[in-house]
Amino acid sequence: MSVLVYTESDNGKFKKNALEVASYASEVAKQLSTNVTAISINATENDSLGAYGVTKILNVNNDQLKTFNAKAYANVISEAVKSEEAQVIIVSSSSDTKYLAPILAAKLSAGYVSNVVAIPESTSPFLVKRTVFSNKGFAYTQITTNIKVVGVSSNSFGLVENSGTAQIEDFNPAINDSDFSTKSIEIDKVVGKATIADADIVVSGGRGLKSPENWGMVEELANVLGAATACSKPVSDMGWRPHSEHVGQTGKPVASNLYIAIGISGAIQHLAGVSASKTKVVINIDPEAPFFKAADYGIVGDAFEVVPKLIEKLKEFKAQNA
Repeated sequence: MSVLVYTESDNGKFKKNALEVASYASEVAKQLSTNVTAISINATENDSLGAYGVTKILNVNNDQLKTFNAKAYANVISEAVKSEEAQVIIVSSSSDTKYLAPILAAKLSAGYVSNVVAIPESTSPFLVKRTVFSNKGFAYTQITTNIKVVGVSSNSFGLVENSGTAQIEDFNPAINDSDFSTKSIEIDKVVGKATIADADIVVSGGRGLKSPENWGMVEELANVLGAATACSKPVSDMGWRPHSEHVGQTGKPVASNLYIAIGISGAIQHLAGVSASKTKVVINIDPEAPFFKAADYGIVGDAFEVVPKLIEKLKEFKAQNA
Protein backbone atom coordinates (compact mmCIF):
# COMPACT_ATOMS: atom_id res chain seq x y z
CA MET A 1 0.00 0.00 0.00
CA SER A 2 2.24 2.81 -1.28
CA VAL A 3 1.77 6.47 -0.26
CA LEU A 4 1.58 9.41 -2.68
CA VAL A 5 1.61 13.01 -1.46
CA TYR A 6 0.60 16.09 -3.46
CA THR A 7 2.92 18.97 -2.56
CA GLU A 8 1.58 22.46 -3.30
CA SER A 9 3.88 25.21 -4.52
CA ASP A 10 3.66 28.87 -5.46
CA ASN A 11 6.03 30.50 -7.93
CA GLY A 12 8.22 27.40 -7.73
CA LYS A 13 8.51 27.39 -3.94
CA PHE A 14 6.82 24.81 -1.76
CA LYS A 15 4.19 26.11 0.59
CA LYS A 16 4.46 25.31 4.28
CA ASN A 17 1.56 22.88 3.97
CA ALA A 18 3.54 20.90 1.37
CA LEU A 19 6.23 20.16 3.93
CA GLU A 20 3.61 19.36 6.56
CA VAL A 21 1.77 16.84 4.37
CA ALA A 22 5.12 15.31 3.37
CA SER A 23 5.94 14.88 7.08
CA TYR A 24 2.51 13.34 7.67
CA ALA A 25 2.85 11.02 4.67
CA SER A 26 6.22 9.85 5.98
CA GLU A 27 4.62 8.75 9.26
CA VAL A 28 1.81 6.96 7.42
CA ALA A 29 4.37 5.21 5.22
CA LYS A 30 6.16 3.96 8.35
CA GLN A 31 2.88 2.50 9.59
CA LEU A 32 2.46 0.71 6.25
CA SER A 33 6.14 -0.28 5.91
CA THR A 34 6.44 1.49 2.57
CA ASN A 35 7.89 4.66 1.04
CA VAL A 36 6.59 8.11 0.11
CA THR A 37 6.37 9.39 -3.46
CA ALA A 38 5.59 13.07 -4.01
CA ILE A 39 3.92 14.63 -7.04
CA SER A 40 5.45 18.08 -7.64
CA ILE A 41 3.98 20.48 -10.21
CA ASN A 42 6.23 23.29 -11.51
CA ALA A 43 8.33 23.44 -8.32
CA THR A 44 12.01 24.39 -8.43
CA GLU A 45 13.23 23.21 -5.03
CA ASN A 46 12.37 19.51 -5.15
CA ASP A 47 15.52 18.49 -3.26
CA SER A 48 14.05 19.93 -0.04
CA LEU A 49 11.33 17.26 0.13
CA GLY A 50 13.88 14.58 0.94
CA ALA A 51 14.38 16.17 4.34
CA TYR A 52 10.73 15.50 5.17
CA GLY A 53 10.64 11.79 4.39
CA VAL A 54 9.98 11.76 0.63
CA THR A 55 12.06 9.14 -1.19
CA LYS A 56 10.85 9.70 -4.76
CA ILE A 57 9.56 12.78 -6.57
CA LEU A 58 7.54 12.81 -9.76
CA ASN A 59 8.51 16.17 -11.21
CA VAL A 60 5.97 17.80 -13.57
CA ASN A 61 6.99 20.85 -15.60
CA ASN A 62 4.22 22.17 -17.82
CA ASP A 63 3.36 25.76 -18.73
CA GLN A 64 -0.35 24.91 -18.92
CA LEU A 65 -0.25 24.07 -15.23
CA LYS A 66 1.42 27.27 -14.01
CA THR A 67 -1.97 28.50 -12.79
CA PHE A 68 -3.92 26.16 -10.50
CA ASN A 69 -6.76 24.36 -12.23
CA ALA A 70 -8.57 21.79 -10.07
CA LYS A 71 -9.69 19.51 -12.89
CA ALA A 72 -6.32 19.50 -14.67
CA TYR A 73 -4.38 19.00 -11.44
CA ALA A 74 -6.71 16.16 -10.41
CA ASN A 75 -6.05 14.41 -13.72
CA VAL A 76 -2.28 14.79 -13.30
CA ILE A 77 -2.36 13.41 -9.76
CA SER A 78 -4.66 10.61 -10.87
CA GLU A 79 -2.12 9.58 -13.51
CA ALA A 80 0.61 9.61 -10.84
CA VAL A 81 -1.52 7.41 -8.56
CA LYS A 82 -1.97 4.88 -11.36
CA SER A 83 1.71 5.02 -12.30
CA GLU A 84 2.84 4.36 -8.74
CA GLU A 85 -0.05 2.02 -7.91
CA ALA A 86 -0.59 4.16 -4.81
CA GLN A 87 -3.46 3.36 -2.48
CA VAL A 88 -3.08 6.22 0.02
CA ILE A 89 -2.98 9.82 -1.23
CA ILE A 90 -2.14 12.60 1.23
CA VAL A 91 -3.13 16.21 0.50
CA SER A 92 -3.48 19.42 2.49
CA SER A 93 -6.74 21.06 3.53
CA SER A 94 -6.06 24.34 1.72
CA SER A 95 -8.85 26.04 -0.20
CA ASP A 96 -7.33 24.86 -3.51
CA THR A 97 -6.99 21.27 -2.36
CA LYS A 98 -10.50 21.15 -0.90
CA TYR A 99 -11.63 22.00 -4.43
CA LEU A 100 -9.29 19.47 -6.05
CA ALA A 101 -9.60 16.49 -3.67
CA PRO A 102 -13.28 15.59 -4.30
CA ILE A 103 -12.63 15.62 -8.07
CA LEU A 104 -9.59 13.39 -7.55
CA ALA A 105 -11.52 11.03 -5.28
CA ALA A 106 -14.34 10.72 -7.83
CA LYS A 107 -11.87 9.91 -10.62
CA LEU A 108 -10.24 7.20 -8.49
CA SER A 109 -13.45 5.87 -6.88
CA ALA A 110 -11.71 6.67 -3.61
CA GLY A 111 -12.94 7.60 -0.15
CA TYR A 112 -11.98 11.14 0.87
CA VAL A 113 -11.74 12.47 4.42
CA SER A 114 -10.83 16.13 5.04
CA ASN A 115 -9.67 18.02 8.17
CA VAL A 116 -7.67 15.07 9.51
CA VAL A 117 -5.65 16.04 12.60
CA ALA A 118 -3.59 12.94 13.47
CA ILE A 119 -1.92 9.96 11.87
CA PRO A 120 -4.28 7.00 11.38
CA GLU A 121 -5.44 5.28 14.55
CA SER A 122 -5.02 2.05 12.60
CA THR A 123 -4.35 1.07 9.00
CA SER A 124 -6.40 -2.11 9.00
CA PRO A 125 -9.10 -0.93 9.18
CA PHE A 126 -7.96 2.50 7.98
CA LEU A 127 -9.24 4.82 10.72
CA VAL A 128 -8.51 8.56 10.96
CA LYS A 129 -9.36 11.32 13.43
CA ARG A 130 -10.89 14.50 12.02
CA THR A 131 -12.57 17.68 13.24
CA VAL A 132 -16.33 18.06 12.83
CA PHE A 133 -19.07 20.59 13.63
CA SER A 134 -16.86 23.60 12.76
CA ASN A 135 -13.98 22.24 14.84
CA LYS A 136 -16.14 21.83 17.95
CA GLY A 137 -15.66 18.07 18.09
CA PHE A 138 -13.79 15.09 16.70
CA ALA A 139 -14.92 12.05 14.74
CA TYR A 140 -13.16 8.80 13.93
CA THR A 141 -13.82 7.93 10.30
CA GLN A 142 -13.08 4.64 8.61
CA ILE A 143 -12.13 4.66 4.92
CA THR A 144 -13.14 1.36 3.35
CA THR A 145 -12.31 1.97 -0.32
CA ASN A 146 -9.19 0.45 -1.89
CA ILE A 147 -7.80 3.92 -2.62
CA LYS A 148 -7.91 6.49 0.15
CA VAL A 149 -7.53 10.29 0.00
CA VAL A 150 -6.60 11.98 3.29
CA GLY A 151 -6.76 15.78 3.71
CA VAL A 152 -4.55 16.94 6.58
CA SER A 153 -5.72 19.99 8.53
CA SER A 154 -3.26 22.91 8.58
CA ASN A 155 -0.88 23.11 11.56
CA SER A 156 -2.30 19.90 13.03
CA PHE A 157 0.77 17.74 12.49
CA GLY A 158 3.69 20.10 12.10
CA LEU A 159 6.99 19.72 10.25
CA VAL A 160 9.10 16.66 11.00
CA GLU A 161 12.52 16.61 9.40
CA ASN A 162 14.27 13.39 8.45
CA SER A 163 17.78 12.83 7.18
CA GLY A 164 17.30 11.64 3.65
CA THR A 165 17.32 12.45 -0.03
CA ALA A 166 14.77 11.95 -2.74
CA GLN A 167 15.17 10.49 -6.21
CA ILE A 168 13.73 12.90 -8.81
CA GLU A 169 12.07 11.60 -11.96
CA ASP A 170 10.47 13.65 -14.72
CA PHE A 171 6.78 12.86 -15.08
CA ASN A 172 4.92 13.85 -18.24
CA PRO A 173 1.24 12.95 -18.02
CA ALA A 174 -1.11 13.75 -20.87
CA ILE A 175 -2.74 17.18 -20.52
CA ASN A 176 -6.26 17.51 -21.88
CA ASP A 177 -7.31 20.88 -23.28
CA SER A 178 -10.86 20.11 -22.17
CA ASP A 179 -9.67 20.36 -18.55
CA PHE A 180 -9.27 24.11 -19.02
CA SER A 181 -12.89 24.99 -19.73
CA THR A 182 -12.69 27.10 -16.55
CA LYS A 183 -9.88 29.65 -16.58
CA SER A 184 -8.48 32.17 -14.09
CA ILE A 185 -8.69 35.69 -15.48
CA GLU A 186 -6.91 37.51 -12.66
CA ILE A 187 -5.22 36.46 -9.41
CA ASP A 188 -4.49 38.89 -6.56
CA LYS A 189 -1.67 37.78 -4.28
CA VAL A 190 -0.29 39.13 -1.03
CA VAL A 191 3.29 40.25 -1.63
CA GLY A 192 6.00 40.83 0.93
CA LYS A 193 4.17 39.60 4.02
CA ALA A 194 2.83 36.44 5.58
CA THR A 195 -0.41 35.05 4.18
CA ILE A 196 -3.32 33.88 6.31
CA ALA A 197 -3.08 30.36 4.92
CA ASP A 198 0.61 29.90 5.77
CA ALA A 199 1.05 32.08 8.86
CA ASP A 200 1.79 30.62 12.28
CA ILE A 201 0.44 33.83 13.85
CA VAL A 202 -2.57 35.87 12.70
CA VAL A 203 -3.46 39.33 14.06
CA SER A 204 -7.06 40.26 13.34
CA GLY A 205 -9.10 43.42 13.86
CA GLY A 206 -12.79 44.21 14.10
CA ARG A 207 -15.19 47.12 14.33
CA GLY A 208 -13.73 48.01 17.73
CA LEU A 209 -10.93 49.76 15.82
CA LYS A 210 -13.55 52.36 14.82
CA SER A 211 -12.11 53.31 11.42
CA PRO A 212 -9.65 52.07 8.77
CA GLU A 213 -7.26 54.87 9.70
CA ASN A 214 -6.57 53.05 12.97
CA TRP A 215 -5.36 49.86 11.26
CA GLY A 216 -1.73 50.90 11.54
CA MET A 217 -1.35 49.39 15.01
CA VAL A 218 -2.71 46.04 13.79
CA GLU A 219 -0.15 46.01 10.99
CA GLU A 220 2.64 47.11 13.33
CA LEU A 221 1.83 44.33 15.80
CA ALA A 222 1.76 41.84 12.92
CA ASN A 223 5.15 43.08 11.67
CA VAL A 224 6.70 42.68 15.12
CA LEU A 225 5.36 39.13 15.40
CA GLY A 226 5.98 38.13 11.77
CA ALA A 227 2.23 37.55 11.49
CA ALA A 228 -0.46 37.84 8.85
CA THR A 229 -3.19 40.46 9.21
CA ALA A 230 -6.89 39.59 9.06
CA CYS A 231 -10.28 41.09 9.86
CA SER A 232 -13.86 40.27 10.76
CA LYS A 233 -16.68 40.19 8.18
CA PRO A 234 -18.20 43.61 9.05
CA VAL A 235 -14.81 45.23 8.54
CA SER A 236 -14.40 43.80 5.04
CA ASP A 237 -18.06 44.53 4.23
CA MET A 238 -17.52 48.20 5.10
CA GLY A 239 -14.47 48.32 2.85
CA TRP A 240 -11.99 48.98 5.64
CA ARG A 241 -9.95 45.95 4.61
CA PRO A 242 -9.90 43.74 1.49
CA HIS A 243 -12.16 40.69 1.43
CA SER A 244 -9.04 38.53 1.12
CA GLU A 245 -8.39 39.29 4.82
CA HIS A 246 -11.87 38.30 6.00
CA VAL A 247 -11.57 35.26 8.28
CA GLY A 248 -14.31 33.14 9.81
CA GLN A 249 -16.82 30.55 8.71
CA THR A 250 -17.99 32.79 5.85
CA GLY A 251 -14.43 33.86 4.98
CA LYS A 252 -11.08 32.12 5.21
CA PRO A 253 -10.70 29.48 7.94
CA VAL A 254 -7.76 29.98 10.29
CA ALA A 255 -5.74 27.20 11.89
CA SER A 256 -2.77 29.22 13.14
CA ASN A 257 -0.71 28.47 16.23
CA LEU A 258 -1.64 31.90 17.63
CA TYR A 259 -4.69 34.03 16.76
CA ILE A 260 -4.97 37.53 18.24
CA ALA A 261 -8.38 39.21 17.95
CA ILE A 262 -8.47 42.98 18.54
CA GLY A 263 -11.84 44.69 18.89
CA ILE A 264 -13.75 41.63 17.65
CA SER A 265 -16.82 40.73 19.69
CA GLY A 266 -16.94 37.14 18.45
CA ALA A 267 -19.97 36.37 16.31
CA ILE A 268 -20.64 32.64 16.07
CA GLN A 269 -19.57 32.52 12.41
CA HIS A 270 -16.26 34.17 13.22
CA LEU A 271 -15.57 31.86 16.16
CA ALA A 272 -16.39 28.79 14.07
CA GLY A 273 -13.88 29.85 11.42
CA VAL A 274 -10.97 30.44 13.82
CA SER A 275 -11.65 27.68 16.37
CA ALA A 276 -8.95 25.42 14.89
CA SER A 277 -6.27 27.91 16.02
CA LYS A 278 -4.28 26.43 18.87
CA THR A 279 -4.07 29.54 21.07
CA LYS A 280 -6.59 32.38 20.87
CA VAL A 281 -6.05 35.79 22.49
CA VAL A 282 -8.74 38.49 22.62
CA ILE A 283 -8.38 42.20 23.39
CA ASN A 284 -11.74 43.90 23.88
CA ILE A 285 -13.14 46.71 26.00
CA ASP A 286 -16.42 44.81 26.54
CA PRO A 287 -16.05 42.11 29.24
CA GLU A 288 -19.26 40.47 27.95
CA ALA A 289 -17.93 39.97 24.43
CA PRO A 290 -18.62 36.34 23.37
CA PHE A 291 -15.00 35.90 22.24
CA PHE A 292 -13.84 35.78 25.87
CA LYS A 293 -15.64 32.45 26.34
CA ALA A 294 -13.75 30.92 23.43
CA ALA A 295 -10.35 32.52 24.08
CA ASP A 296 -7.41 30.96 25.88
CA TYR A 297 -6.28 34.39 27.09
CA GLY A 298 -8.22 37.63 27.30
CA ILE A 299 -7.47 41.28 28.06
CA VAL A 300 -10.37 43.53 29.02
CA GLY A 301 -9.24 46.97 27.98
CA ASP A 302 -9.16 49.68 25.35
CA ALA A 303 -7.29 48.37 22.29
CA PHE A 304 -5.88 51.86 21.70
CA GLU A 305 -4.11 51.62 25.05
CA VAL A 306 -3.34 47.89 25.20
CA VAL A 307 -1.96 47.25 21.71
CA PRO A 308 0.68 50.06 21.69
CA LYS A 309 1.94 48.84 25.07
CA LEU A 310 2.03 45.26 23.78
CA ILE A 311 4.01 46.37 20.72
CA GLU A 312 6.45 48.29 22.94
CA LYS A 313 7.04 45.30 25.23
CA LEU A 314 7.48 42.91 22.29
CA LYS A 315 10.05 45.21 20.70
CA GLU A 316 11.93 45.40 24.02
CA PHE A 317 11.84 41.61 24.33
CA LYS A 318 13.12 41.11 20.78
CA ALA A 319 15.92 43.67 21.31
CA GLN A 320 17.04 41.91 24.49
CA ASN A 321 17.08 38.52 22.77
CA ALA A 322 18.54 39.60 19.45
